[in-house]
Amino acid sequence: MIFAPICKYCKYYKGANKYRRILWEKWRYLEHRKLDTTSRMRAQLLPGKTPRQEVEGWIQDVEKLNDEIEAIECEAGEGKCFSRAHIGKLAFEKIRDVDELYQMGAFTDSWVIDPPHSSVIDPPPSNGEIMSTPTLIGESTAERVMEEIWACMLDDDVRKIGLYGMGGIGKSTVMEHINNRLLKEKNKFDSVIWVTVSKSLNVIQLQHDIARKLDLDLAKVEDVRERAAKLMAKLKDKNRYVLILDDMWEPFALEKVGIPEPNSANGCKLVLTTRLLDVCRGMSCKHIKMELLSKEKARKLFLEKMECDVFNNPDLKPMAEEVLERCAQLPLAIVTIAASFKPLINDYEWRDALEELRTSAIRANYREEQVLETLKFSYERLKGEKLKQCLLHCALFPEDFEINKEELIEHLIDEGIIERMKSRQAEFDRGYSILCKLENACLLEGGNDFDEGIMFVKMHDLVRDMVLDVASPQFVVEGRLGLEDFLDEGKWREDLVKASLMYKDISTIPPNVSPRYPNLSTLLLQGNWSLENVSDSLFEHLYGLKVLDLSYTGIESLLNSVYSLEKLTTLRLRGCEKLKHVSSLAKLTTLRKLDLGETGIMEVPDGLEMLVNLKFLNLNAIGLKVMPLGILPKISHLQCLTVYWHSKATVVDEEEIASLKELETFAGYFDDVDKFSMYIRSLENRRLTCYAIRVGM
Repeated sequence: MIFAPICKYCKYYKGANKYRRILWEKWRYLEHRKLDTTSRMRAQLLPGKTPRQEVEGWIQDVEKLNDEIEAIECEAGEGKCFSRAHIGKLAFEKIRDVDELYQMGAFTDSWVIDPPHSSVIDPPPSNGEIMSTPTLIGESTAERVMEEIWACMLDDDVRKIGLYGMGGIGKSTVMEHINNRLLKEKNKFDSVIWVTVSKSLNVIQLQHDIARKLDLDLAKVEDVRERAAKLMAKLKDKNRYVLILDDMWEPFALEKVGIPEPNSANGCKLVLTTRLLDVCRGMSCKHIKMELLSKEKARKLFLEKMECDVFNNPDLKPMAEEVLERCAQLPLAIVTIAASFKPLINDYEWRDALEELRTSAIRANYREEQVLETLKFSYERLKGEKLKQCLLHCALFPEDFEINKEELIEHLIDEGIIERMKSRQAEFDRGYSILCKLENACLLEGGNDFDEGIMFVKMHDLVRDMVLDVASPQFVVEGRLGLEDFLDEGKWREDLVKASLMYKDISTIPPNVSPRYPNLSTLLLQGNWSLENVSDSLFEHLYGLKVLDLSYTGIESLLNSVYSLEKLTTLRLRGCEKLKHVSSLAKLTTLRKLDLGETGIMEVPDGLEMLVNLKFLNLNAIGLKVMPLGILPKISHLQCLTVYWHSKATVVDEEEIASLKELETFAGYFDDVDKFSMYIRSLENRRLTCYAIRVGM
């Protein structure tokens, strides 16, 4: 009986090194599977998704086992003779544990398309979104209105509330504060749903916008009444909610959209903001008017923004009084005009600017048109065309959109609004300077999303209306445009320059549609997740296209006509998960930017080495296994290069990376320290301004 334990002891003692080697090899495969799973999970973690507990638990088990294996190696490193058998036994037993975890980690490659097997799941519906709220302008007036609305929120007899007043008076800001207060004080309402309504009421768009807040997918439901029924059923399941409809322009029947009538039984409330009293009446709301500032409050606000008492200067006082009067006691106009006059010191500068302001105001007949003309004065006073062009580009984003500053600056570079400079760092410095000047001019509003760690800018809808009016007809197409409008060749002029159809829930573009816009340089289609079918004829006559954005769409292949757009400088395909293959890019020799990040491509596209003008290349695709040698040295002007670096999938060659003398931003993987060290030495007097480098396992 004693021989069995002795035999095992000898087996573990003699086989200790062998078992450790086997354990190490098997652990490497397990670690690779963990890294692949983690990377796949990250790729699926779009907004509104959370990791599956099964996957998270498995990753934690692997990490725990990793600690246990490291403990074995530490004990082996001490080299104690009597512990050799113990080490052999531990290693032998851990081999079985590694095998079991490796089998358990065989999660399917189906991503979010197949939820039962996905690494991530949808979270429970959110109870609302805390909004980034600017300071209330004209505080006493705004606070009075806010308290009046809050009293109505607590009054069970009031179910529908309408806040009305001129554009730019601060209605949306007041409601943003109400939104946040409702979410903090959860004793009366369970959730808050905020939706910005487009200027020309589009029932389908409104249904989609509300459904998105409820995690309800209506993309494949074409019939308006069927959509209304599904939305109605979903909302009836959510008692005690507040629906806020911001910036309404016309009344509509709630049942037509699919919104249940708020009543004491469901405990729901509807709140809307509008410029028109008739909208409040048409929706049967208790209406609350937001008044203009009193002359005293308007004067105080003007002086606050000027940061000096211009009324005390006898040379400037008469002109300052007239400037303030032309602001019509409207907070937005006061803040914006004060920003334009603030840099002016001498009386002749004031006289010149005031003459411009008078000329603008003379052209307008009605009060709101006067305000738009007043805002236009601030636009015209911007120093430099680049500031104006940046503002025009911001207007292409949807109304009330929070535009990521970094992404916006990338766009300005792609559009040529920020000219090519000696480095990307210099270009970004220029971009941040431009945005700062527009914020200081109060034509853009800056903000921070602390949860996401990003800085953004927003454009007030009245400023946006003014900018789009200035941009017409070359910028006729704007964020609220419908697909049918863009495809109606008789509706727009041939000198159309930029078109934006982003985030429109477009699911298909009809076949054999071939719009003829020879001067169209920018087409933005990003964010249309359901867009799978795009007719090849769409790009057939868009010869002048320079910037094409199909990011975060459902396209499965790139159309043949795209490969013939020989003036194309920017092609953005980021987040097109269904895109598995890209054909030869050899004809697109003018490309400066190619973004294939988060796509489903399995190999580097043919013809990449022909794109000698490339400055930006993103190949951060989870399925990409090989970066062929010989390509990078031929695209030697790269300033920004990203390859998949979450695991060892795409190893980059250190000598080829070192040959990229203009590289400033780099994310990639070296499989050992020597290669990494060689690359770092090759930088010599150069330095990377931004990098994410992974070395070894």
